[in-house]
Amino acid sequence: MPTPPWARSAAGANTYDHAAARVLPTVYERTTAASQAAGAINLGQGFPDAEGPHWMRQTAAAAITSEVGPTNQYPPGIGLPAFREAVAEHQQMHYGLTLDPQQQVLFTTGATEGIAASILAFADPGSEVVTFEPWYDSYGAMVALAGAALHTVPLTAPNFRPDVAALRAQVSDRTSMILLNSPHNPTGTVFTAEEITEIVEIAREAGAVVMSDEVYEHLVFDESVHTPVLSVPGAEEVAVAVSSVGKSFSMTGWKVGWVTGSAELVNRVRGVKQFLSYTSAPAYQWATAEGLRDDRGFFAANQVQLENSRELVMAGLEAAGLRAYRPAAGYFVLADVSAVTAKSAADYAAELIQHAGVGAIPVSTLTLPSTQRDAASELNHLLRFAFCKDEQVLERAMSRLGQWIR
Repeated sequence: MPTPPWARSAAGANTYDHAAARVLPTVYERTTAASQAAGAINLGQGFPDAEGPHWMRQTAAAAITSEVGPTNQYPPGIGLPAFREAVAEHQQMHYGLTLDPQQQVLFTTGATEGIAASILAFADPGSEVVTFEPWYDSYGAMVALAGAALHTVPLTAPNFRPDVAALRAQVSDRTSMILLNSPHNPTGTVFTAEEITEIVEIAREAGAVVMSDEVYEHLVFDESVHTPVLSVPGAEEVAVAVSSVGKSFSMTGWKVGWVTGSAELVNRVRGVKQFLSYTSAPAYQWATAEGLRDDRGFFAANQVQLENSRELVMAGLEAAGLRAYRPAAGYFVLADVSAVTAKSAADYAAELIQHAGVGAIPVSTLTLPSTQRDAASELNHLLRFAFCKDEQVLERAMSRLGQWIR
């Protein structure tokens, strides 16, 4: 009997209990629940402790409770005109990209819906989809749901740079999509313009579509620079980009995202998206539009705060005996536990919650089952620690780790 779609999707994201034939919660939910039950500090799930800009929240509240802005009825399926225009203005202002807001911008209920709609639109049943490993778990779920097979190229320590030659070797005439994620979750790698240009060229040669997940675009540190996929030559023919308000404005619960690309490719994504959520969040779209037009200094201030928190966690992990890798973007520090335990990171993560009182995500849960079975894979020894938390919370967490490990 063929595997039903619900089971394929769960298995693709490592959330299927084969013995019980039941769907498990995501690794983020499991870590949060275990941390709460043990009274542990949860550095597993990537949501910030601090709320996003007060003025954006006020704008959303006014749209809900007054005659200012949209009504509380269905907004257009493709997004409010003001929202789509603001996304286009944002892309022009930050990256010099020119987009037609009527045809090249599509609202989605968070980036995860944009990812789902894009993969379901372009991953042909029986085809292959290639991405870098580790990956955001939604990729595996949606590729499996589409009836395609996920193939991966590992990002390896210490720099986690993409091996574009290895990617090229994985791509064949069976490849329907390449999934790109820059800035990358969970490694924090920011792909260079040259790397992205070469990936786009590989896709063009193979007749594949690139989906570029760019949700961490405004959380880039030090001297790193984010390159949108649509800014490189030839990308408009083969690529769509996904982003959202959640990470950029610390509003992860708003679930306001967007897909951009050529009119033709965005129209094809719409063919799936409008039968998923159809539409949502008129007030949040309205407030997001205001933020995208003028972030009022929030992006820069948030980057500085996150850089400081990153250094606090880096120092704490290293003091505890772990080997920490400094990310160039995002919310997470990866740390190798090999120096303090012979156990896998997955087993060690459970011990940290129960005995050290700190929750973290084993990176192996964001990899293929074949990688998890490979004892030689360094990804099985990495934990992901979120640093998008209050500094006092991070200090307590690092103190707990140090005391227990030492």
